[in-house]
Amino acid sequence: MWASRLPGWDVAAAVLAGKAEPPATASRRPVAELLPPAERRRAPDSVALAVEVAARACAAAAIDPTRLSSVFATTHADLAITDYLCEVLVRTPLLTSPTRFHNSVHNAAAGYWCIATGCHAPYTTVSVHDHSFTVGLLEAIMQVASDGSPVLYVAYDIESCGPLSQVALSRGLLGVGLVLARDRSAQSVAQLRWSIRPGSGDEATRPDRANSGLVQDNAMASCLPLFELLARGGGQATLALGPASLLDIRVQTAREVAT
Repeated sequence: MWASRLPGWDVAAAVLAGKAEPPATASRRPVAELLPPAERRRAPDSVALAVEVAARACAAAAIDPTRLSSVFATTHADLAITDYLCEVLVRTPLLTSPTRFHNSVHNAAAGYWCIATGCHAPYTTVSVHDHSFTVGLLEAIMQVASDGSPVLYVAYDIESCGPLSQVALSRGLLGVGLVLARDRSAQSVAQLRWSIRPGSGDEATRPDRANSGLVQDNAMASCLPLFELLARGGGQATLALGPASLLDIRVQTAREVAT
């Protein structure tokens, strides 16, 4: 996990578990050291964020990213670039930046990731508005279940700006990454059990108020209940999968599974 007030899982896990206070000041954006220096300078916040959490997830899982299929989920993609393109097209349409234009596509972050790692495995990008995190998670789970190979799941959103911020609210940066696999390994930190059922979003688990205040205005904040379970060592949560469907998740830590 990487968020403006939770810069990295080591920090985030302690805060989400109620064992530490969040940093007093917000971080601007992650470094994304995986990217070459020139690409790192040009990369927008959305790409830097997605690449950072993807790299950290693979490192924590001790898995080679070059062979991992991946699923990327984002509600709005890069709202800053969308705002820039709308502004330029209205005022000076012949001066559109080619670099910013190619970063405007919804799969830009996934493309940067594959180029930086040299990964030729397939990737999927998902956007389902308020339900992007949960639908993306289910997509990754289903790919693992159907193919049997591990899958990298990355979900992220950044801050909106300009006129778009009136209709597409999102504040700060928030990105999360998971490596999902069918079989346990020495690096496994938890086991997920899941089921789908009908139900309304009113039944979805609400994160702790203290934690939600750190990311509640980001469009990807719906990831928080699952990561609270991971930080606390297990439990159950219900995530909204759509207007009339729910994803029930039970998390068991690796220690609980072993015993």
